[in-house]
Amino acid sequence: MTTGPVPPAPPAPPAVALRWERREPPLTAAAVLAVGDAVPALAAATRARLADGARLGVLADDTALLVLGAEADLPWSDGARYLGRDGDLLVPTTARPWPAAALWRTALGAEPGELCVLTPGHALVAAPPAPAGDPDALTPHTRQAGR
Repeated sequence: MTTGPVPPAPPAPPAVALRWERREPPLTAAAVLAVGDAVPALAAATRARLADGARLGVLADDTALLVLGAEADLPWSDGARYLGRDGDLLVPTTARPWPAAALWRTALGAEPGELCVLTPGHALVAAPPAPAGDPDALTPHTRQAGR
């Protein structure tokens, strides 16, 4: 059997850079995100809101803290970024991703039902958290790394 030359692969679609545009009016806040040095203050504020009876979902690791809930229940903290829902994507309340939010959710590989967050410099795809119950579970995150 004789084979001929292998045809070239079709060209890849052009890469599209993420741009952020100002959003007016801002989205309703549905989450708050802290990264790095802003985590301890948001963790402390979240712990206080939980102790006051707020129903919040919390995702935390050593470098970031994401708190989800109704706008009135969300804690306030210096250095934190408030996020709103643009379709099924959480983005900064005052910014709109370009191209469209739905395209970024797909590009990030989010499956239906997964939480998807996109902010300048950060992206997250995860299972949505259950409502947090124990405010003391945030105590380790209220301390700066190395203390």
